[in-house]
Amino acid sequence: MTLASPHPDRALARKLAATAGVLAAWVALYAALPALSETLAASLPLDPKSGLGRAVAFFLYDTPKVLLLLTLVVFAMGVVRSFFSPERTRALLAGRRLGTGNVAAAALGVLTPFCSCSAVPLFIGFVGAGVPLGVTFSFLIAAPMVNEVALGLLWALVGWKVALTYLGFGLGVAIVAGLVIGRLNLEAWLERWVRELRTAPVGVAAASPGLADRIDAGTEAVREIVGRVWIWVVAGIALGAGIHGFAPADLLAAAMGRDAWWSVPAAVVIGIPMYANAAGIVPVVEALLGKGAALGTALAFMMSVTALSLPELVILRKVLTLRLIAVFVGVVGLGILAVGFLFNALFGP
Repeated sequence: MTLASPHPDRALARKLAATAGVLAAWVALYAALPALSETLAASLPLDPKSGLGRAVAFFLYDTPKVLLLLTLVVFAMGVVRSFFSPERTRALLAGRRLGTGNVAAAALGVLTPFCSCSAVPLFIGFVGAGVPLGVTFSFLIAAPMVNEVALGLLWALVGWKVALTYLGFGLGVAIVAGLVIGRLNLEAWLERWVRELRTAPVGVAAASPGLADRIDAGTEAVREIVGRVWIWVVAGIALGAGIHGFAPADLLAAAMGRDAWWSVPAAVVIGIPMYANAAGIVPVVEALLGKGAALGTALAFMMSVTALSLPELVILRKVLTLRLIAVFVGVVGLGILAVGFLFNALFGP
């Protein structure tokens, strides 16, 4: 005799109850973090006013705080991402014209689960599906630079005004850069095998996930993404803690302050060779701001690390000629410079 499977409504109710319980535990732990971190820091044989004492206190508080925020943001966006498969994304962008296509591509880049490590297969899929080159670049610029993790952490650590302004300017860079590249008609600068690529029309699966499936998608996103990036987050917080504890405020204010006009281009040049995901670089930005760095300079650094990192350019070399990579870096770099200077003007003293 075959046993009947659990009633789906009961299984869903249990899953919702478990999710609610985890969220309640998250809220309780997050609320207790300041007291717990202070107690732990005070128990250590360190002078709290020394550089090492300040660095350790920063690390003990920011590490669990950022990881908790990252987990919540990734879970929420994992649920949202269940509405956007790669096939559906390509289908939405295929055949779009410049302008509307760039806006749609940049907006999808914020919501969809793709980063620089996915650049090559996505680029191939987009080109093969008939997505215009400029529209494709708008997506590839927005996805790593203006993703939901960066926005969620900026909102929590720096404030909603900065997060929303970053969103607006970041989307502007992605849209305008894609428009410029599209207007230049540089398809001939793709690698030959990419130009000759032909794929079948993209189909979108008819089945739609249920609520339980979407919760599972959020849980899987936490397991996959947080499990992959937590070490980078901790490394970024450790660097931020070192800046917070040991970097002289006067030196940073002079080097990255609003009065140093050259600080924005210098931040972009320094950021390009580096590699870090958005979750790892936000704590560094927080520490720089705490030491007197200008907001536009710090965010220009963040944008260059996430949108123009050298490892991403190496990956893109598989599908782009050096000339097209140079155009990509030049157009996006100019956009980031403009954002840095505008941020300094808007949020300066």
